[in-house]
Formats: sequence, C-alpha cells, structure tokens
Amino acid sequence: MNQKVIVAGVGMIPFTKPGASEPYHVMGEKAVRQAMADARVEYPMIQQAYVGYVYGDSTCGQRTLYPVGMSGIPIVNVNNNCSTGSSALFLARQAVESGAAECVLALGFEQMAAGAIKAQFEDRPTPFEEFDRATAELVGHPEIPLAIRYFGGAGKAHMDKYGTQLATFASIRAKASRHAANNPLALFRKEVSVDDVMNAPMLWEGVMTRLMACPPTCGAAAAVICSEAFAKKHGLDTRVSITAQAMTTDFPSTFESHDMMRVVGFDMARDAAQKVYKQAGIGPQDVNVVELHDCFAQNELITYEALGLCPEGGAEKFVLDGDNTYGGKVVTNPSGGLLSKGHPLGATGLAQCFELTHQLRGTAEQRQVKGARVALQHNLGLGGACVVTLYQAG
Repeated sequence: MNQKVIVAGVGMIPFTKPGASEPYHVMGEKAVRQAMADARVEYPMIQQAYVGYVYGDSTCGQRTLYPVGMSGIPIVNVNNNCSTGSSALFLARQAVESGAAECVLALGFEQMAAGAIKAQFEDRPTPFEEFDRATAELVGHPEIPLAIRYFGGAGKAHMDKYGTQLATFASIRAKASRHAANNPLALFRKEVSVDDVMNAPMLWEGVMTRLMACPPTCGAAAAVICSEAFAKKHGLDTRVSITAQAMTTDFPSTFESHDMMRVVGFDMARDAAQKVYKQAGIGPQDVNVVELHDCFAQNELITYEALGLCPEGGAEKFVLDGDNTYGGKVVTNPSGGLLSKGHPLGATGLAQCFELTHQLRGTAEQRQVKGARVALQHNLGLGGACVVTLYQAG
C-alpha cells in the first residue's frame, strides 16, 4: 500500500424484491447521497466514480450520477458479474492508493427481474461456455437450473469428499436468518430454523432446498474512498481503512482439477485471501468479522475453508461448533448475507463494505460484533473474478 486508503462514508438503501423497487437510477442516487452525507463531502470534492451494475445498458452510471452533479469527472461503468460492486471498490481503492485521485466514489446498484438468472444476449456465445461444459461433465442433471448445478455441485463435492451433511448447510441458512432479523435493510428478516430450511421445497434432491439459495434482489449501496491526507485536510472520519485488497481471476485448476468446488471459485478465493493476509501482515486468526459471498449456503461453507477460517475439510465442524456466529471464532455475515439480506448483483460488494464499515466504527447496533477491529470481505463472480478486502479500525 502507498497512500493509506480511508473509507470516509457509506450508504445503502433497503433491499427489495424485483418489481417492488424504484428504478435503478433512483436507488443509486439515494445510496450516493447517503454515502456523501455520511462522509460529509459534496459532489465537487469527488474526483472519479466507478459504478457497478450487471443488468443495464451502457452509461447507467452517468444516468444515476448526473442528478447528483455534472462536474465532468471520469465515470467508469463496471460489470464483473456478482463481484461487480467490489470490482468498483477495487478500482476506487487503486485510484486513491496510487495517488491518481484523492477522493473517489464507488457505487453499485441492480434492478433485477424475478426468477433464475439467465443470459441477456442469446445470439452470441456465453462467457460461461467452459463452466457449463465442466458442470455438464461433473454434475449432469441438465433439467436443473445452471446456478443451482454450479453451487449445488460444489456443495455435493464437499459432501462426497468430507461426509458433510445437508443439515449443515441448513444450519448456515438458519444462522443467516438470525443475523438478518437485526438488519433493517435486509430483504428477509424472518427467522427460520434448521427444520424450516430442510423442509423447504427441494431444488435438487439430497443436495439443496429452496431456502439454501439467495433470492434475486433490487438495491443500491455506495462508498466514498479517500486518502488519509485528504480526510485529515477536510476533517473526515478516518476510523476505517482498507489495509489490503486483492482481485483474482480463474486459474487452470478451475477446469483441470475436475472439482466443482474449483469450478465455482475456491482457488480464486484462496489465492486472493492469501495475498491479502500477506499484504496486511496478519492471518485469518486475527479476523473478527467477515462478510462473504453466500449466494448459496453451499458456497458459504466452502468459502470458510478457502479464506482459511478453518482447515480444508473442517467447515462442518466450524459450523456445528458455532464458530461462524456470535460467541464463536469469527462472526460471519452479521448482515444476514446474500441469503437473507438479498443479492442485487452490482450492489452486493458495496453492501458488504457498508456492513463492515459500521462494524469497525462500532455503529452496527444490534448486529455489533463486540470489539471488532479487523474485518474481511469476500465477493465472488463466476466467469470469473473474486475480490477479497481487509479493513481495519483505527
């Protein structure tokens, strides 16, 4: 790290079901205004903006920001599948750290349609061709929607390799609901039990129930990132900094290992996490709170291992010992995660930033992780990209 990078302000609107949200540009504008108010900056102080979304035409970022201000700054539109929001954050952090800009906005939003995610351009090759080919070979079941085959297949691979029980994934979903009950911005705030999750409609017999999958969601979140010098000059909040960050894309092992856990990004996540720990000079044992990419309960479980929160093969014990929640080793997804908070693709990474910033400020109210000083964020997009970010207080 060169310049010390400060998270000066964050904003987030309540997440909603498709069809119940305001238009993308209204949601995005509200999140930006919240983040600027939180940071105590005016739009002319922002020198660059990175705007993430998946489902939208080009320059939706400009459409969203122009009502806030038209100052001629560079506005870069970012699309990196489900890791879009943290990809925007990665670019904003890079701009500040390198000295290219002193104060930068990262914004993510999504106005999603109901139902399973599908290709928007069916007249050309999909970027998932190789992933689909590997999944067809390793999983089969062409009658099951692809996203379920990807992540359900990864969960089944863990079950087959380590004897993990379906009820363990249900425990992760039940934990998410307990956390989300304390989050007024979450889509689903009703607590569900392990039995509720197990008795939900089966999406893949013996592998996944409906409650183990996150819902399509609409929403927006934003962050104002600046240098420490800029923050001190303008009297901004310097309590939270980004002390390490890494973005990875796929390795040959994604396909060559013939392992669905690798197909859905295990090695990307592990490599990014190791880079971050090395940059920060700490280890996973030093982390107090994590927001990770639980698009499916299965992905949360394998990500515990990828991030080094427990040994490979040790995730089931980690869950059953309660080490993923309050009173355990590391509180995971205090926001409720994607499973309960919702997953508006472009906004997710910045919603994770919002949660962790409040955790490190000590302002997360009922969700507060006592004494939180080190926070880890993991945001994954297939196709693929993974961003891991380490935040520290003080």
